[in-house]
Amino acid sequence: MDFPMGKIEEITLQSKELGEKITLLVYLPANYSPLYKYSLLIAQDGRDYFQLGRIGRIADEFLGNKEIENVIIVGIPYESVEDRRRKYHPKGEQNQAYIRFLAHELVPYLDEQYPTYQMGMGRALIGDSLAGTISLLAALQYPHTFGKVLLQSPFVNEDVFSAVEGFSQPELLNIYHTIGEQETIVKTSSSKNKDFLTPNRELSKLFKEKGFGYFYEEFSGDHTWTYWQPNLKKAIKRMFSL
Repeated sequence: MDFPMGKIEEITLQSKELGEKITLLVYLPANYSPLYKYSLLIAQDGRDYFQLGRIGRIADEFLGNKEIENVIIVGIPYESVEDRRRKYHPKGEQNQAYIRFLAHELVPYLDEQYPTYQMGMGRALIGDSLAGTISLLAALQYPHTFGKVLLQSPFVNEDVFSAVEGFSQPELLNIYHTIGEQETIVKTSSSKNKDFLTPNRELSKLFKEKGFGYFYEEFSGDHTWTYWQPNLKKAIKRMFSL
């Protein structure tokens, strides 16, 4: 069945925090109207989510069936593997500046441009691998700004564990977290092989102990869009269902 298609606009936003122009891909639902209010879903690895994840088509279908709330999806593409690592990796030189860009520049801009709910639970961050890591770290730093996080096979290291350990308001965040059972040898951007599964299982235990609003699932698959794409449907349905 064909559903009315939303439209995707490309916008550039000048960031003072990062000292560069940032490209945004903005999905507006087919029935978009300034008379309605919209939740926001902000995707790191933005172009991948639209092209490989087909996130716009997923939203078209769910919105067409009235299965999810009204949502605007904003994808933030990365320029290169190096650019992605600088911004997304916990030890990346621009990591903190990128988080400030999300909270202090992007959110105010989106709230001004679109009829959003303007509260934490009306905003979600999503990412795969390192893009999941930065999404989680941003929500932990700004839990009143971002109330939902969707993590697809995030990279987890000591910086992530200590950020979660030190977080004192788990009631403010709702987390969706998946990892593949075959993600034991993942080739990372630094060309080293890493076990993603074990640290993700440890992180899951920590989320549960801390009392976050939390959903966790292990899928039968590895660290690729082959598995993230079908899982994305589940994630969006769970986090935005009416």
